[in-house]
Amino acid sequence: MRTLLNVIWLVLSGLWIALGYAVAGLICCVLIITIPFGIACFRIAGYALWPFGYRVTERHDAGAASLVGNIVWLIFAGIWITIGHIIAGVGFCVTIIGIPFGIAHFKMVPISLMPLGRRIVPTDDALPHYRWS
Repeated sequence: MRTLLNVIWLVLSGLWIALGYAVAGLICCVLIITIPFGIACFRIAGYALWPFGYRVTERHDAGAASLVGNIVWLIFAGIWITIGHIIAGVGFCVTIIGIPFGIAHFKMVPISLMPLGRRIVPTDDALPHYRWS
């Protein structure tokens, strides 16, 4: 089912969103100081291509630099990209068939709002693994 949803997602909006993030990543990589934002854009572009079966988790080893970078990202790009994902998510949720794709847009809100200090993992690996003694 994930594969079918990912293929439909790719055709409806995933390809365009991924291209947008990739172009933003290239632009960010032109300037030396914005390379971390470019790397984050490339990561999000991969997530935008195949969102079903993956989720975003926080990296607990992220430091103060990630916080400062997220604040800069939030001011200059994060709010606008997040508004776009919310509008697209609401637009998809208008129809019953589009609800999973609307939810996929809503899943992209946290990483588009503050991308630094987060990672994208398969859904099965997102839950902590406990060692049984």
